[in-house]
Amino acid sequence: MDNFIVSARKYRPTTFNSVVGQEHITSTLKNAIKTHQVAQTFLFCGPRGVGKTTCARIFAKALNCDNPTPDFEPCNECESCKAFNASASFNVYELDAASNNSVEDIRALVEQVRLAPVGAKYKVYIIDEVHMLSQSAFNAFLKTLEEPPAYAKFIMATTEKHKIIPTILSRCQVYDFRRIKETDIMKHLQYVAEKEGVKAEEEALRVVATKADGALRDALSIFDQLVSFSGSNITYEAAVTNLNVLDVDNYFKMVDALFDEDTTKPLLLFDEILEKGFDGQNFIAGLASHFRNLLVAQNSQTVKLMEVADTIKQKFIAQAQNADKALLMRALEMTSKCDFNYKAATNKRLLVEICLMQINANYIWLKKKGAQVAFARQPREC
Repeated sequence: MDNFIVSARKYRPTTFNSVVGQEHITSTLKNAIKTHQVAQTFLFCGPRGVGKTTCARIFAKALNCDNPTPDFEPCNECESCKAFNASASFNVYELDAASNNSVEDIRALVEQVRLAPVGAKYKVYIIDEVHMLSQSAFNAFLKTLEEPPAYAKFIMATTEKHKIIPTILSRCQVYDFRRIKETDIMKHLQYVAEKEGVKAEEEALRVVATKADGALRDALSIFDQLVSFSGSNITYEAAVTNLNVLDVDNYFKMVDALFDEDTTKPLLLFDEILEKGFDGQNFIAGLASHFRNLLVAQNSQTVKLMEVADTIKQKFIAQAQNADKALLMRALEMTSKCDFNYKAATNKRLLVEICLMQINANYIWLKKKGAQVAFARQPREC
């Protein structure tokens, strides 16, 4: 049996230019190498799966590269790069602070810092999940971070910057990684699908990008899951079914039902959604996003703010033309409030049903009010 390698590892970036969605970080790191203004300590912080550890490894490799490219990327051909790629470099040391967080672990690292690099300019220490270090371990690390040898560079990564003590933060250059845009995730998924010989519908990849919530590693894991489920042809229907995601058509039907005088339709549709096994909070959060998209679809200048396929975008524009802006604003306010109160509610289903009935009641009230105004403006016969 062939050894399967997950896409998150197989397509892990090896150069700065191949890092997705973090151009503000990679360009700064390359300029630091170019101008020879490399700090002693770096702190990479941000959500999971956005490239913190990957950038740390690329930066460590680039610092010791013997023949960097004109763009100051690692060449991947010199002895230093080859040793790093083979995980055999003696000048790059990685520590997982989640499982090595005691004072003894940090003291062992400090002892290694005293040893000069072998056949390289720098000795680089990458400490992942650094916020997991104990208070005593942080204190044992302070002096080394403040006055390290000239050849020692420290790159620390964390998802929880607020847990790092201020005395450590003050000794670091802090780089904030951001969540990756859905469009950037989609482009990368299309590249991976092409490399793997997988035919994937654009809307299916958009579902994956949305589900990943800005984390590229999560998106690649979901992509592998869909390939296992669908084979070499990933359709939108397969993605929605396998990932247990509510189809956008459900929201179009719900809005049509809410903007109708029949008060039973929204409740019956919501019951069908619950019968399919979907969570009420996911539904109400999706409905709030749907109302937001309808609002931006009413103006030609804000249509571009919708991150949906062109075919879906036209559906939003068509539905938005028949909706009152004040009603959409009120509906968005109600759904957002319902989403906020959902976890604290004892009867969660009733909370969502009340929200739907209130939106429907607002529609009926506005319609009657408009009819009364139109009637009042009619010319009367003498």
